[in-house]
Amino acid sequence: MSDSNPSIADRIVSIREELPPEVTLVAVSKTKPNASIQDAMEADQLDFGENRVQELQEKEAALPKSIRWHQIGHLQTNKVKAIVPFVHLIHAVDSERLLVEIDRRAKNHGRTVDALLQVHIAQEDMKFGWQAPDLTRFIEGNALAGLEHVRIRGLMGMATFTPDHQQVAREFKGLRLLYESLLDSNPSWDTLSMGMSGDWRIAIDEGSTMIRVGSSIFGGR
Repeated sequence: MSDSNPSIADRIVSIREELPPEVTLVAVSKTKPNASIQDAMEADQLDFGENRVQELQEKEAALPKSIRWHQIGHLQTNKVKAIVPFVHLIHAVDSERLLVEIDRRAKNHGRTVDALLQVHIAQEDMKFGWQAPDLTRFIEGNALAGLEHVRIRGLMGMATFTPDHQQVAREFKGLRLLYESLLDSNPSWDTLSMGMSGDWRIAIDEGSTMIRVGSSIFGGR
């Protein structure tokens, strides 16, 4: 295929060439057909992100079991049971209630589910997530100690959708500083998920270890 119209696999390879080795690329495949995911797998891409539980279930059932499925969208507690048997990482845990439900459902399936705590860093009301002071109090209050079947791996945040790159960088930096401030009491954390198609390069500069890229790989929705 010509360079002017690169394949999905070509786009993945191109993005990976810019990534530090410690950064994981999650290909956001929401609304995309299974064939596109299979095209991405030709570039050895195994981490895929979905935000609708029903779509995630359908794709997990139809596609190879080697795929690591990431639930990246807002997750309602009544949908947890549908993905707990197979999900690799839940990115958007935004409440204690959701954490408790993940723990309960994971226990029923005899597994431990990895998750990220979502922090509200954007200057937009529609984004979900903990406020930083509330999250700090929650963590320092040892609230995670009783959760034996959910394992927190780190934090996730989404920056404001704005052409102001300095604002985006400030928001990502704030999340990184929060992450670093919590590492002493959570030494097993290893994931700072921030950065999407429009801002992942800024996120990498600010210390992201996981980016979620959709349109730059699969094209527009």
